[in-house]
Parts: sequence; C-alpha cells; structure tokens
Amino acid sequence: MVQCFLIHTVNPVSTLAPGESRVLYSRVFGPEEGALTGADSELGPEQRRLLQNEKVAVVARQVRSAVTLSREASGRVLVETVLGEELVALQEADSGVQRLGRGEPWAGERSALWLGVQSLAFTLVTEPHENLLLAEGTLKNITRHCLEHLRMLGTGSEVLLKSDRIDVLLHRLLPHGQLLFLNHRFTQSLEKELANYMAQ
Repeated sequence: MVQCFLIHTVNPVSTLAPGESRVLYSRVFGPEEGALTGADSELGPEQRRLLQNEKVAVVARQVRSAVTLSREASGRVLVETVLGEELVALQEADSGVQRLGRGEPWAGERSALWLGVQSLAFTLVTEPHENLLLAEGTLKNITRHCLEHLRMLGTGSEVLLKSDRIDVLLHRLLPHGQLLFLNHRFTQSLEKELANYMAQ
C-alpha cells in the first residue's frame, strides 16, 4: 500500500531557508490512527494534522537532498522546458528510491520513490514490501498526467489551485493507496476517461 503521495519543490525558493522544500500537494492514504503509537494516540485532531504535515515535510526534505545529490553527481545542466515539452521533461527527469528507516518519520520502514522534473519532485511513499517496479510505473503515470493535463511546468502554474484534479487522478490511478496492475485495454479506457475529465 502507498502511504502518501506528494508534490514539492526541489529548487531553492526565495522565501525558504536553504535546504528547505515547500510541499505543494500531499495526500496521505490509510487510517491515521494506525500510524499513531503511544503518546501520539492521545493527540487531538489538530495536533495529529500538524504531526502528519511534519512527517510529509521530513520526506520532502530528504527527497530534495537526494534529487540535489543526483543532479550534482550526473553533472547535467538543468534546462527549463516550455509548455508543450512536458514529455521531454519527463524523459529527462531524475529518479530514485530512498529507504526511510524506522522513525524517519514513520514508526516502521518505508520506501520513497521520487521523480525530479525541473523544479518539482513527485514522490510516492510505500510500505517496504510493495512491488517497486509497479510503484515506479504508477508514479511515472501520475506524473505524466499532472504535467500534460495540468501544465505544471508553465510559469505561474499554481499547483495549489489544481488539487481537485490531482485528487481525481489519484482516485483513478491509485484508489485508496492501492497499486494497480493495469492491462492495455483498461489503461486505454482510463486514459480516455481522464482526458475527458481534464478537458472540462
């Protein structure tokens, strides 16, 4: 099962401290109470929400560090893409998997799969026993739809204003946080349905 999906910045943002990452969108799957242990179970709803936001921010910071390190190690120069070149940006995206140990930030171990596309990172956090190839394919599919239909690489693109469309994508491609094995016919039907919805 997928623990969470998030979209966050990986390039420096002028209003943030160095090394920080701004979470633009996050969706946590599964029961929140199951993730709480000990003293955490006595927290009120607001404290639980803040704790969850902090966990997501920790993952965003760790992934930002991994993306930065990957880009520095590859030595490639990051070239800004323009609208209409989303598929090129996706093909040139940095990608990786990172193990999140116990307490970093959840009680159990997790795997974080990420795609660094320009100044954004798309991240899936899964349980350690999940099929990583299936999770990677799902992450690329979600990222492709976000880039193509929501034009997230354009200047002035407001991810926060498009959260309802991202929710629909996740509901179709990652229902309740479950990774799906998709055959060709079902994939075509899903693509057509999503294209019709996004065109509205």
